[in-house]
Amino acid sequence: MKTFNELVGKNIEVEISGGKFHSGTMVDSGLDILVLYVGRSQRFLYIPAVHIQRVKEVTMEQNSIVYEPPTEKPIEPDSLSISFRGILTSAKGRFVEVYVTGNKSIHGYLTSIMNNHFVFYSPVFKTVFISMDHVKWLIPYPEHSAPYSIINQTLPAAPASIPLARSFEDQCKKLENHLVVIDGGDSSEKIGLLQKVLNSQLTLVTAEREIVYRNLKHVKTIHFT
Repeated sequence: MKTFNELVGKNIEVEISGGKFHSGTMVDSGLDILVLYVGRSQRFLYIPAVHIQRVKEVTMEQNSIVYEPPTEKPIEPDSLSISFRGILTSAKGRFVEVYVTGNKSIHGYLTSIMNNHFVFYSPVFKTVFISMDHVKWLIPYPEHSAPYSIINQTLPAAPASIPLARSFEDQCKKLENHLVVIDGGDSSEKIGLLQKVLNSQLTLVTAEREIVYRNLKHVKTIHFT
């Protein structure tokens, strides 16, 4: 990512895993993350480098609107050099949008940062465990705003107490014998009773009583109902 430093302040196009594209002004980069300001929507995208397929500078067309990035970014880490984990830590407790897969983002706030996953509280899905390996981008909400225009005081100060584990696999083990939803339930085979977690493999019993074995390394999010 150091080679991207020369693009700071330039208009770029970023191709992200899954055929996703974003264009805007690059405002910062670190060893494993890039920060893009999308002027049209006035949003900052924090994009982990692991999912960046391609970056190229783009030329602004004549008479096109030029959006000047704000002087301050919504998330500023304590250190001079930014990193994905540092951004997650700095974003803890504030409202953000997280995109991992499909056509849906998850809106809410980070509550705990673990070794390779983080705990996320969503007003819709409640407590969700998200693998860091699959986060495509993170977008902070403007300060003093919240998802769905919910007043902060109506959200729980402390999400439901759930035993936390340092690793994503151990966290999933704590959900054994619970009804769970994987990756937002984008398939009926991702909703069911989590029977067993062993050797990076989940054993799930669906509503049709079919047994599905799923590779944990490809599980992006999980929450229980």
